[in-house]
Amino acid sequence: MAPAVVSAASIIAPAVSTGPADIYQHSFTDLNGNDTPFSAWLGKPVVLNFWATWCPPCVKEMPDLDALHKKHTGVSFIGLAIDTSANVRKFLAKVPVSYPLLVAGHGGIDLMRSLGNSRGGLPFTVVFDAGGVPLGQILGVVHPEELDAFVVNMQL
Repeated sequence: MAPAVVSAASIIAPAVSTGPADIYQHSFTDLNGNDTPFSAWLGKPVVLNFWATWCPPCVKEMPDLDALHKKHTGVSFIGLAIDTSANVRKFLAKVPVSYPLLVAGHGGIDLMRSLGNSRGGLPFTVVFDAGGVPLGQILGVVHPEELDAFVVNMQL
């Protein structure tokens, strides 16, 4: 069963699932052009944020995600761009973040859909446990206080 998609105004609801999500079988390009297997993050909870440089709500939430990344050192925050490496590098010069950014290109839209985002809308955030099981999703801008509380409870 896929995790429930909740609006950004709702508290992230846990979902029922078994085994790591299929996204852990994929590799993505980092900003240096290296292939990075998503499975490298198995063993640690992950907050995966799908975003794009041309998406104003995505850009708006990045400082909040960066602050949460710095606060929750036991959780991997990862940005997966539905964009090009060149656009992301230019963007980072203006809006730096401390968490890793990878590039999925337009193929990332199909990945979002496979994770329950049937509309393919951005931003889209998925929280995984250390085993890669999706626990919850947010379609739209994250509310940092809600995501913070969810991450804290997830680590208990």
